[in-house]
This record gives sequence, structure tokens and C-alpha cells, in this order.
Amino acid sequence: MKLLNAAAFLVLVPTLMPALDPLSTSFLMGGAAVGWQLFFPGSWLRCSLLECCSMRDTLNISVLKTDLERKVFGQHLAGQIVLRALSANVHSHRPKKPLVMSFHGWTGTGKSFVSSIIAENLYQFDIPRRRFVHHFSTVLHFPHASHVHLYKEQLQNWIRGNVSACPRSLFIFSEMDQMPHGLIDSIMPFLDYRKEINGVYYGKAIFLFLNNAGGDKITEVALDYWRRQKRREEIPLKELQSLMSEEIFNNKNSGFFHSQLIQKNLIDYFVPFLPLEYQHVRDCVREELRLGGHLEDEDLMTEIALAMTDYPSEERLYSSKGCKTVASRVILSV
Repeated sequence: MKLLNAAAFLVLVPTLMPALDPLSTSFLMGGAAVGWQLFFPGSWLRCSLLECCSMRDTLNISVLKTDLERKVFGQHLAGQIVLRALSANVHSHRPKKPLVMSFHGWTGTGKSFVSSIIAENLYQFDIPRRRFVHHFSTVLHFPHASHVHLYKEQLQNWIRGNVSACPRSLFIFSEMDQMPHGLIDSIMPFLDYRKEINGVYYGKAIFLFLNNAGGDKITEVALDYWRRQKRREEIPLKELQSLMSEEIFNNKNSGFFHSQLIQKNLIDYFVPFLPLEYQHVRDCVREELRLGGHLEDEDLMTEIALAMTDYPSEERLYSSKGCKTVASRVILSV
């Protein structure tokens, strides 16, 4: 109705112009243009002032690549997979299925951070798109295993409604290792190879699952390569992906325990986040100092990085907390 009113107003503008002076005419025409921009779906002004969803994809892969390289440390495998997967999905006119990625690794290795970088880059920088990024915390949203049937219905309705409003919706599920068994399988129909479900197309949606499960296996592989004097860059991705798939499927402490999503191969990418070494923690400290407006302090970076590399107890090669507590340590030290 608003759109029709705006159109009618624009039709009347030429008939009103002869009776107005040039200045009033300019104001009138300007107001008409603003009104049209506000009412027209997908217009730049409407999207700037209001939250809207445009099917025009805005992801700049080169900018995303730069963000990942500058802000995420020690995760060359994760960066490669994320870039490749998003590029293929976003540049496809009509993907055959939603993009589904499962992030695995120890706490503090960058899983949540990478998902936030994806969210920031997925939509135009100057357009508020918070309404189209949906973050589910297992501890917060699905705390009671006895309520699984209720959660299933709520989750299906939530995804269906949000994808209907915006096909390019991003869904992030954190603490997947604590999710009640069977719950995640309730969204299986939305992740499968289907043209539409009840008139709703899901192919442009993106699903990210964040897991600590599988982190120990990834660390075992990385440690084995180090002990054999091989670089972490030599670790084959296929080996890690196979281990992760098997580990979370058979792990009772995983939200994917005996999940149909894995059985039916609906998870497109298992993304490994390697344990962070001393140099990576130093990089995290340096970045935290920069963000806080502080000068680089070599002694402080060394002190914090040495204190946080604590695994295994003899070699002290990795940080068991990744960069999780770097910010608080920096605050206490500057």
C-alpha cells in the first residue's frame, strides 16, 4: 500500500509543478525521490536506514581473504577452506543446497572469530544486517535435553521464517559438543539437495557449526607431525577431515553423535582449527595491544606467550586455551 501511495504521489508531481516556484519544486522533487527510495524494496536508502535483505550478493572475497590473513593466526587450513567454500556458494546464481561448514578445534583457536569475520563481510559494510545473522548458543537456547521435541519445532520454525524473509541468512551454532542428541537432525530437510520446501528456497543460506569436539584428534595429528620434524603446513587436509567426521559421529559428547547430517553427507566442509603455537600467541598479544591503542612491547608479548604455551607438559608447544585469555592478560599487564 505504501508503495502504491508513493507511486501515485510521483504521478501527481508534474501536475503540481507549474503552480510552484523553482525552489519549492526542487524540494518537492527531492522529497518524492526520498519517499520512493524509502518505499522501494532493496533501494540503497531503504537498506541504509532500515534493515532489508537484497539478493544482490556483496561478499568481496579479496577483502575477506585480507581479513582472515591479518586477523586470524595459525589457521592456514581453515582460511583456505572458508574462502573456497564461500566463493563457490556466493558466486553461484542458484546453489543446489545451503553451504554447511563445521568448525573443529580447541577453545581459543579462532572458530567464533572466523564466524564473526564471515558475518561482517557477508553483507555491505554500511548496511545493518544483524537481523539476518542468527547465533544459537546451545547453553543458552537448548539447555534442557528433556525439551528436545520442543526445541526441534522451535528451531524448524525459526529457520523457515528467517530464510523466507531473507534467503541469504547466516546461522551460527556454537557449543555443538553440548547440543542434545538428535536435535540438529531436525533441520536436515533444510540442508539437503532440494529446489524448494513449501515454496521456500534454502540454497543461499549458510550454516556454521562450532565444535570443540575433534580438537584433541587435530592436536594429536599436529603434534605427531612436529615430533617427526614436519611443518604444520604439511598436514594433509583430507586426513584431518576424515578424522573429524569419524570422531564427532562416534563421540557421545558431540551434538553430531550418530547424526543423519553426517550419514547423508550434508556437511560440506569439516574445517580443522590447529592448536596455536608460541608465535601465534605472540601475534594475538600484538594484535590486542594494537586494538587497545598501546605500543608493541616485545617483553610483554614474550612473557604472555611463554606463560600460555603449556601443552604437552614436557614440550610446551601449544596453548591449551589458544588465545582465549590474551585480552584479559593484556589488560592486567599494561
